[in-house]
Amino acid sequence: MKHFAFKSIFAALMLATVSLQAQQETVDTAVFSKIRKAELSNSHIPTIAHYLTDVSGPRLTNSSGYKRAGLWAIETMKKWGLVNAAFEPWGNYGKGWEIEDFSISMKVPYSQSITAYPEPWSGNTKGEVNAEVVILPQSKSMDTTYLSQHLNDFKGKIILIIGKAPGYDENFKPSATRLTDTELTNMQDTYMISRKQMEGYFGYFKIINRIEELYNKSGALAVINSGSANVNGTVFVQGFNGYKNNSTASMPKVSIASEDGQRIKRLIESGHKVELNLNIKGKFTDEDTKGYNVVAEIPGSDPKLKSQLVMLGGHMDAWAATTGATDNGAGCIVMMEAVRLLDSLHLQPKRTIRIALWGGEEQGLLGSYGYAKTHFRGADMAIKPEQAKVSVYFNLDNGTGKIRGVFAQGNTAVKPIFEEWFKPFADLGASTVTLKNTGSTDHLPFDWAGIPGFEFIQDPIDYETRTHHSNQDGYDHLQIEDLKQASIIVASFVYQASVRADMLPRKPIEKETFVFDGL
Repeated sequence: MKHFAFKSIFAALMLATVSLQAQQETVDTAVFSKIRKAELSNSHIPTIAHYLTDVSGPRLTNSSGYKRAGLWAIETMKKWGLVNAAFEPWGNYGKGWEIEDFSISMKVPYSQSITAYPEPWSGNTKGEVNAEVVILPQSKSMDTTYLSQHLNDFKGKIILIIGKAPGYDENFKPSATRLTDTELTNMQDTYMISRKQMEGYFGYFKIINRIEELYNKSGALAVINSGSANVNGTVFVQGFNGYKNNSTASMPKVSIASEDGQRIKRLIESGHKVELNLNIKGKFTDEDTKGYNVVAEIPGSDPKLKSQLVMLGGHMDAWAATTGATDNGAGCIVMMEAVRLLDSLHLQPKRTIRIALWGGEEQGLLGSYGYAKTHFRGADMAIKPEQAKVSVYFNLDNGTGKIRGVFAQGNTAVKPIFEEWFKPFADLGASTVTLKNTGSTDHLPFDWAGIPGFEFIQDPIDYETRTHHSNQDGYDHLQIEDLKQASIIVASFVYQASVRADMLPRKPIEKETFVFDGL
C-alpha cells in the first residue's frame, strides 16, 4: 500500500510538472505566421528539389553525384547568407562507385528488352557478354553447402536467383495513403531494430561475403536478383557491404523486374534455352576514401546563447537506381528550405542554427554517427564538452508526405512543449505528439549521445509501396505542397527552439544504447 501510494504521488507530481511546462511555454505565433506566409508566397522547394535530384543525379555516398549535390548545397547556402558552409569529414568510408554504362536484354529465344538495374558496387563484365541463364532457387541462395555442390552448374553462366511468382493482391489496395486520425492516435514504435536483429544482420553479411567467394570460384559471369517485390515496373535496388571491399573484379550483380524474371524462369522450366546480353561498366573511386557530411550555420545573435546549437538535418546520400527524391532528397529539401526561410526573414535566432546533410546513412547511419562520435560522445562512451551545448536535433527522413506530428522518443518532459508548438498548425493537419519511438535514421546518434533528437511523423504516401530504395524514387514522386507544409513546421520549430529561454529537456543517457555502426 505504501509503495502504491508513493507511485501515485510521484505520478501526480509528474503530471503537475508537465501541466506547468505547457502553461509556461510561450510560442511566437507572429513569427510562425511570417514563416508560413513567406513559404506559401515564394517557395524555393521546386528549385532545391530539381538541383538535388535531376541535376545532381544518383547520390550514392562518395560518388560524383553525391559530391555534386554537396557542392551545390554548400554554394547555395552561402549565397543565402549562411556561414561555415562546407564538407566536414566524419571518418573513413571506402570506395565510391557509379555506373558509366549499362545494358541488358534477352537474345534467345527472342530479342526483348528487360527492366533491370546494376546493384551498387557491382563488379564489371568484360565488355558485353552473351551467356545462358541458369536458375538458382531463392530458397537455396543462402545455402553455402548447396552452392558448393553446384559450382560446375554456374561456370560461364548468368545466375538468376528467383522464387515463386508474386501475388498481385496488393494491386487492389491504394499504393499511396495518408495517416488517419485513428492511426495517429494509436501510433506505435516504427522502424525499430533491436541489438539481436543487428547481430543477425552482421551474421548475414558474413554469409554474403562467403557466397561472393563461391560465385567467383564457380566462374559464373553475373548474378541477377529477381525479388518478389519488384512488380508493376518497380525494382528495388540496394547493395550490401560492397563499399568496403568490392572492385571491378567482384561479381557483376543486377536487380531485375519480377515479371521479366518469372518469364525467364518459365521459359527455362519448359525446356527453352534463355540467353542474355549484359554489359556493366562501373567506376570505382578510391582516391579519397573519407566520408563527408555537409554543414552550414545561421549564427546566433544572443551573446550568452549563441554558443548553443539547434540542429536540423536529413541524409543526402541515396541508392543509385535513380535520384533519391523521397529517400532522402525530400528531407534535405525541407531542411534547406527551412534555413533559407529563417535567414531570408532576418529573424535573428538567439542560438546558432546548424544544418547537417548526412552521408552514409544507407550503410548504417555512418555520417551522423561519425559526427556524434567526433563532437558529442566518443567511441569510449565518454561525453564531450560540446554535447552540453546542443539543445535539440530535428530530423526528416520518412518520404515526401506532410508532417503530421513528431515522435517524442520517450521524452515525457518535451511532449507538452511540442504540443504547444503544434497548436498553430492544427489547420495544416499536424498536431500529434507521441511518446513512441522511431528508429533507423539520423536522430538516433543524437539520442545515443544524450541530446534530444526527434524524427517527425509523416504521411506515408507511396514511400514503402513504391519509392523507398527503388527505381521510382525520382522528382515526379515528390509531393511539392506537402514539402512546403513540412518546411513551414520545421522552420517554426527550429526558430522556437533557438529563442526559447531554456534548452529543451533531456532524458537520462542510456549507457548501453546500441547504434548500428555500418554494414
